[in-house]
Amino acid sequence: MAEFGTDITAADIVDTLSFFDSWEERYKYIIDLGRELPPLADEHRIEDNLVRGCQSQVWLVHDLQDGRLRFVADSDAHIVRGLLGVVLAAYNDKTPAQVLAFDIDAYFDELNLIKHLSPTRGNGLRAMVGRIRATADAV
Repeated sequence: MAEFGTDITAADIVDTLSFFDSWEERYKYIIDLGRELPPLADEHRIEDNLVRGCQSQVWLVHDLQDGRLRFVADSDAHIVRGLLGVVLAAYNDKTPAQVLAFDIDAYFDELNLIKHLSPTRGNGLRAMVGRIRATADAV
């Protein structure tokens, strides 16, 4: 199973997406990324773990191991699972300081992602990032 943030990094995703000519191919890749997310245990699919502001249901849980944040996330929508993969590649297995210092807007710009998402998906993506950053800020 691929480990987002370790085996699959933000740089890997930028490099891979640059190979595709069309956004249809890029969407397929993003959806495929979502299929590589590890499963989220049913006991974590609770109200407290839901990310507010997402059109789809998104659950996000974290653990702090050896000073590094480990996130596990899931969604009921395939494209959102893929977007979670994009986000987790940037943030997983980083220290809280690294999470807070990472320029997610520059990453999304490099991927040319936001303008290819519906406004509700874009808002949901920002909600996921906000939740991760708030987690890093709180630990």
